[in-house]
Amino acid sequence: MKKKEFNQRLAYLITKHEKLVNRKNKKLKNSNGIYERYKYPVLTADHTPLQWRYDLDYNTNPYLMERMGINAVFNAGAIELNNKICMITRVEGWDRKSFFAVAESSNGIDHFRFRDYPIVMPETDDPDVNVYDMRLILHQDGWIYGVFCTERKDPNAPPGDLSSAIAQCGIARTRDLDTWERLDDLKTASPQQRNCVLHPEFVNGKYAFYTRPQDDFIQAGKGGGIGWGLADKIEHAVIKKEKIIDERLYHTIKESKNGQGPAPIKTKEGWLHLAHGVRGCAAGLRYVLYMFITDLAHPDKVIKKPGGYFLAPQGQERIGDVSNVVFSNGWVARKDGTVFIYYGSSDTRMHVATSTIDRLLDYVKNTPEDGLRSATCVEQRIKLIQKNHALV
Repeated sequence: MKKKEFNQRLAYLITKHEKLVNRKNKKLKNSNGIYERYKYPVLTADHTPLQWRYDLDYNTNPYLMERMGINAVFNAGAIELNNKICMITRVEGWDRKSFFAVAESSNGIDHFRFRDYPIVMPETDDPDVNVYDMRLILHQDGWIYGVFCTERKDPNAPPGDLSSAIAQCGIARTRDLDTWERLDDLKTASPQQRNCVLHPEFVNGKYAFYTRPQDDFIQAGKGGGIGWGLADKIEHAVIKKEKIIDERLYHTIKESKNGQGPAPIKTKEGWLHLAHGVRGCAAGLRYVLYMFITDLAHPDKVIKKPGGYFLAPQGQERIGDVSNVVFSNGWVARKDGTVFIYYGSSDTRMHVATSTIDRLLDYVKNTPEDGLRSATCVEQRIKLIQKNHALV
């Protein structure tokens, strides 16, 4: 490729990228009354800066090849900081390795732009092979914590087994999302920990965690469910006693696995929780989101839990590297009561849905719980139908 053609192609790539980043999102009209979805994903692999993917030097890359491609951008933690909505995304390269990067927007629904560089996350004495799915928590102690999954090869895997892994909860803290201090990984009695979340406030003077104990890297085994435990210190966090506060249940949306999404939102009526539930089906594992609320004074006590899913993959959201999946580890509640719910679809891209604290509380408090049997669910629906007939 001649230098002139190189420059023309580069100009085209820059124009195309800017058009994508500056695209205005559109609220979809077919709302269910609980939240609104939007037409476009808020982040995709194509949103990542060209400088991350291309060598822009004609002398070393005369064909303007994508030297270090990005496969997906998904499963982002979120926080409001300096009047901007910031997401720390899971960015996955063509090499399968994930890393963290900050993308920020002034309105939370479009114009998300990545900061110049990915996050340099310090390692512990036992280096991570992969890190992903960070939850962001502005804690009562004044720090912003990033709680994430750290993955390493299982040292006890038999020879030739290159897929067995051990997942644990990594912990780091920051003031600005740029510079991070890495702390020790969370220690629990469980052999595997994924989808751990730090509670935003002290509980009895201790750091409280939502956990997901598992027997295996993928399968919950005898474990599973959303756990709860307290640690005396955050720098060397150890949970000695762990209990399940939201268990897995047969023939429900959380039959195979379930886990806390982002940190809960504090409201006047309790702590609002967003979680993911997993069940098996003919197409594999299906991930959906669901909600529940816990007591203000006792965050480990569930007081209401609507039946069924809150949000499930639909349309193009169902297609991607790991299909039929929605997953959330980030949401933001603003002072005016607006809630931005960020969710990844099929391990490929990021979306936003918007609601309000009042609507979410109404949904959680007044939606019937899962009847757990077909007959009970029919009874619930007949009551609704009869009530509606009485109104006309």
